[in-house]
Amino acid sequence: MTDLFDNTAETKDQTQSFELLPLAARMRPVKLDEYAGQSHLFEPSKPLYQAIEHGKLHSMIFWGPPGTGKTTLARLIAESSDCHFIAISAVLGSVKDIRNAVDEAQMYQHQGKKTILFVDEVHRFNKAQQDAFLPYVEDGTFTFIGATTENPSFEVNNALLSRARVYVLKSLDKSALENILHRALNEPKGLREQNLTVTDKARELLVEVADGDARRLLNLLEMASDYKQTSDTSDTGQIDEIIISAIIGDQIRRFDKGGEAFYDQISALHKSVRGSDPDASLYWFCRMIDGGCDPLYIARRVVRMASEDIGNADPRGLQLAINAWDVQQRLGSPEGELAIAQAVVYLACAAKSNAVYMAYKKCMQEIRDENSYEVPLHLRNAPTKLMKELDYGTAYRYSHDEPHAFSAGQSYFPDEKEASQYYQPTDRGLEKQIAEKLAFLKGLNDKY
Repeated sequence: MTDLFDNTAETKDQTQSFELLPLAARMRPVKLDEYAGQSHLFEPSKPLYQAIEHGKLHSMIFWGPPGTGKTTLARLIAESSDCHFIAISAVLGSVKDIRNAVDEAQMYQHQGKKTILFVDEVHRFNKAQQDAFLPYVEDGTFTFIGATTENPSFEVNNALLSRARVYVLKSLDKSALENILHRALNEPKGLREQNLTVTDKARELLVEVADGDARRLLNLLEMASDYKQTSDTSDTGQIDEIIISAIIGDQIRRFDKGGEAFYDQISALHKSVRGSDPDASLYWFCRMIDGGCDPLYIARRVVRMASEDIGNADPRGLQLAINAWDVQQRLGSPEGELAIAQAVVYLACAAKSNAVYMAYKKCMQEIRDENSYEVPLHLRNAPTKLMKELDYGTAYRYSHDEPHAFSAGQSYFPDEKEASQYYQPTDRGLEKQIAEKLAFLKGLNDKY
């Protein structure tokens, strides 16, 4: 007769189902002291530490790269605070899912238990979806925790952002990754039963390729373990760099196309060119190419750099940038990428001037702030008899007929507007000669 109170079979089934989980899921910390990295958030004086320590939670957003523990931290906070935990994904979720979460939270609220609503990839929710749970954040139905890889300033509604504190999670450092690797190899829920060892070189390679991502590290380790069991004929339980290299293949470092890392790296490239550091410029260019960035996107940005930061100090820079763009379109990789690299290095080494860029911004702002002045009569075109009778073009002086091909004293601004000097060339590169030429012409105007 079966004992209805015998749960041995159920426990066995649970154990077997747990063993079927991916290694990254099995190694998810269940206590805060198992949590790796983010030490900057857990110093005793920090707000997050204080909130967890005293059980006074507030709505928050975790912003950081993949694999840095955003979801895990939210679960651990719920566990340590004895809160009911509801998780929804903004990728798959809808307003209906939010309503269901609200109903569930209200049910627990009536039972005297607090709820944490965790929204993964919260930046994927549109404004209507974010607004749907905002009232329940305000009335305390649940504490909201969002996770995002994107900058919340751009992707989260201001109303929600103002009610949540943003915590920045950083890529895990080498020490944190090595600690996770050690736990995975030695804990029962990890790979301890396989008696695996990892050589120093293989360990370094795993940590390097993980690129600050704990989930990626554990996935690679699990793949290496599977490879060891199925494809490696040696009797040892050793994972070496040959196995790791076979697992990695052509995998590339983390590069979030269109995300925060993307804009950080293009910013680093632009600022390195502006700072006249060809080596750093080349480094960031290669980082982006290695990460899978579209070379044509970089080529377009390089053209912008040529105009914004080199300008008339060396006009050849703009032509070289356009040529590199053209080569990439015509030849593709890798020839086109080499041409872009040439342009990047040239621009970094070129004389710098943002005089045109600053002049353009100043002029645009002035035009927005002022009236729309009429074009002076002497500058107007007069293709018809009526226009000539109305004095269109009258008193205009043709500069090529004047000494130095310059009509000294002739004004080209609207009659009602005082002349402005937007463009102020530098004393670098070709602009030094341009400045001398403009000073000479100004002298002629002054004498007129």
